[in-house]
Formats: sequence, C-alpha cells, structure tokens
Amino acid sequence: MLTVADRALSPPVFLAPLAGITDLPFRTLVSRFQAGLVVSEMVASQEMVQSKPGVREKAELGFGLENTAVQLAGREAHWMAEAARQVEANGARIIDINMGCPAKKVTSASGAGASGSALMKDLDHALGLIEAVVGAVRVPVTLKTRLGWDDHLRNAPDLARRAADAGIRMITIHGRTRCQFYKGQADWAAIRAVKEAVRIPVIANGDITTAAEAREALRLSGADGVMIGRGAQGRPWVLAEIAHDLYGTARPDIPSGAALVEMVRGHYDEMLRFYGHELGNRVGRKHLGWYMDHAGTGVDMRKRVLTSRDPDDVMRLLDPALSSDAQVAA
Repeated sequence: MLTVADRALSPPVFLAPLAGITDLPFRTLVSRFQAGLVVSEMVASQEMVQSKPGVREKAELGFGLENTAVQLAGREAHWMAEAARQVEANGARIIDINMGCPAKKVTSASGAGASGSALMKDLDHALGLIEAVVGAVRVPVTLKTRLGWDDHLRNAPDLARRAADAGIRMITIHGRTRCQFYKGQADWAAIRAVKEAVRIPVIANGDITTAAEAREALRLSGADGVMIGRGAQGRPWVLAEIAHDLYGTARPDIPSGAALVEMVRGHYDEMLRFYGHELGNRVGRKHLGWYMDHAGTGVDMRKRVLTSRDPDDVMRLLDPALSSDAQVAA
C-alpha cells in the first residue's frame, strides 16, 4: 500500500491533471470506478488568491474529497504560500505543486509565465517555492515534474532529492523533458534515477494507457505507482482496469451498449449542470468525441452529435451513436 504522510493512496494508479479535461465532473466519474488519487486541473496561485473563488470554483477544486489533490502553479513564493493556505483552509487534503507543465504560456517569461517546467532551469528558485508551500500548510505536499528542461539539463534526480529534503512527500515524473513536449516515447527507464535518489514514493507518468504499459513502466522505472493522463480520455474505467491487472483489485464493469449510453449521458448531464447548458455543451464535445472514438461511432453520426447546440438533441443522439454496433476499445 502506498502512503503519503498518513494518507493511504490505494491502488497506486492515479489520474493526472489535464487542463480543460480533468474537471470535477470527469474526476468524479473516474473516482466512481476506482482511483487511488485524482488531481485537479492546474490552478494559478496568484490569480486564485486575488480572485477569491466562489462556490463553483471551490467545487471545481474538489476541496474535502478524500482522494483528490489540488494542484498549484506559480513563480512567486508569497502567492504559492497564500494559495496553499487558502486551499487548505477550504478542506484540501493534499496539495500538489506543478513543475512539469510544458505549455509556452506557462513557461514563457512574459505575464504570469516562467513557471511549470521552466522552474527546472533554476533549482534554487524552485526549492524556494517548495519550501514556501510546505512551510505554509500541514497537509501533505507533493510535486509533479519532468525529467528536465531539455536533454542537456536532465536534473530531475537533483530536484527530487532537494524537494524530499524540503518536505515533499511524493513526486511524480513525466518521462520526457519540457522541450520534448509530448513527442516521441516517454523514457520510463530514466525515472529510475529519481527513484534511486529519494526515499519518498515516486510515480511514473507518460504514455501509460494499458496494464501492459503500466507494468513495463514500473519495471523500468522502479516507481511505486503510475499516473494516467491522456489514456483516460474516453475511458474513465481504465485506471480501475489497470489496477485490477496489476494489484488484483476488483475487476471493473466496462460499460458497453445501453450501459455505456447511460454512463455517457450521466457524464454529459453533470457537465451541463456544472457549467450551464451553453458552456457545458461546448466543454462536453471533447469528451463525447473520445467516447464515440472508442465506441466506433460512424463519421456522420459523430458529426451530428458534435455539431448540435441543443443539449436535448445531443441526449437523444447518444443512444444511436453509442449503442448501435458500438465496441468499447480496451
């Protein structure tokens, strides 16, 4: 069993934070299957503190949910510490620090950038942020990062060692550098150097979509668990599927036919309730598209579902789109 401070995170198959994807409705759905931990979308620390989030924003972060970590990003220690205090006061159980996002708007020096994986270029500054967050709260603080900035600066083991000494309780490593973005294949073997550098749990991330890939990632990295990101798109049950194969947990009932339609309708309805009908319909399209990809929906029907602006019409179309000769991809 994997523990972070006094919190058991079992099974050690976690949902990665994905901007615009792993919102509260999706994290809730994944949790209904099985997940040791789900992580909120990245939250900009200064903007969060200054905006004083309302009811919906607080719900979005999953405050108080047992298996949820709230992920913070930023470049200034003051705002990171203030944001950490704020989310802890609102009930956050675990706080995760983002030092892995490769997006240009996050890593560039302009505006509120120069954060995310750009922090790997200055480990002294990165450690200042870690120390500020750890010192501001009592809940466990974890870290998500990459192998390094580029192939000439693969300093994840150094960062991990210093982070652990500063009080970080778990570290997740995406097996690419920032400059690789999502190109090529994640280097799971390179994560082993991080595992050997620290005594805290290390989680392997990147290109893990099946139990076979998860098993190989664990073998090569020596990691204590895996984190699934894009592999969960359209397959909220995949974490439970992997956990069953690796750790012998309960086998999930993978929905197909009428059961798949019911699950997708429920997810779509939750998005409409959470965002409102207009925004919820727009946000929902990406998820509906992934569900139809895995169900083998025909091109014409797929287009009808994704171009409709009427949620009632979308609800009606989901039955023929997903249940007629639909096959859920494993």
